[in-house]
Amino acid sequence: MMGVFTRNRLIGLGLAALLFIADQAVKWYVVGPLNLRVVRNIELLPFFDLSYVENRGISLGLLQATNMEMRWLLVGLTAVIAIVVLVWMMREKLLGDILGLAMILGGAIGNIRDRFNLGYVIDYADLHIGTFRPFLVFNIADAAITIGVVIILARSLFVREKDENPDGEPIQAEN
Repeated sequence: MMGVFTRNRLIGLGLAALLFIADQAVKWYVVGPLNLRVVRNIELLPFFDLSYVENRGISLGLLQATNMEMRWLLVGLTAVIAIVVLVWMMREKLLGDILGLAMILGGAIGNIRDRFNLGYVIDYADLHIGTFRPFLVFNIADAAITIGVVIILARSLFVREKDENPDGEPIQAEN
């Protein structure tokens, strides 16, 4: 019989795979059928456009891959981070922690695949209020990574699990 911890980890792996597939499917759609690479910008809502950006750096444009060595260094660095997140996720037991880590993992793998195949990450989601843009142009993978980090931080700061015995039973406070 599958234990709850194994089930939680499988849910996490499934979420990571789902996010990876969704990220890659939307990137395919915006550069394929929507031809955003040529069109460059499609206004969808007064506050949301699809805007084609080739992101050659990491978060906030840091560590720009201006040559092949930097490209492969970024692929390697982000792959190591993804492996660390995977190992961390497989060691966790609580679903809330696993889901946050799964979001980071799924997003990281989506962006790693772009950088590996293309040399850059395709970004397209452009939220704005008039000309004010509170975020850089991003993609599903970026959003998943950000939300996953927020979940992990919030859980580590605000969620306190009850202490448990090795058999899973709560420890009773003695008077």
